[in-house]
Amino acid sequence: MALEESELEAWGEAFGRAATAPLTVAISGDLGAGKTTLVRAICSGAGVREDVTSPTFALVHQYAGARFPVYHLDLYRLARPDELTNIGWDEIAASEALILIEWPERAGDRLPGDAVAIELGHISDEPSRRLLVAG
Repeated sequence: MALEESELEAWGEAFGRAATAPLTVAISGDLGAGKTTLVRAICSGAGVREDVTSPTFALVHQYAGARFPVYHLDLYRLARPDELTNIGWDEIAASEALILIEWPERAGDRLPGDAVAIELGHISDEPSRRLLVAG
């Protein structure tokens, strides 16, 4: 579906309210496609009250949600899936948490098979809208 930013945020908040842990969400898309905007909205819906920022350099941020912890991972800077071990991946993946992953393709075969896939894309003739494909 094609969404304006406010619609993307509303969709993400509804998703966050409906989410139950444990749940891993793999959010793909080019630079500037709205991945972090969507993560912020999902976190808001999940009850995160602190500022949600991109963990591009830290790689992982953990937040307290209303019902469960929320992890936000940005794997853009990973060169290989085995580097996930250095950021505590095994513990994160085994937790009763909502795990939101930007650049999930960098996780390779370590990404859980039951991860919910969400893809965001630019719409060439509508720069203010994003294409969202979930499932």
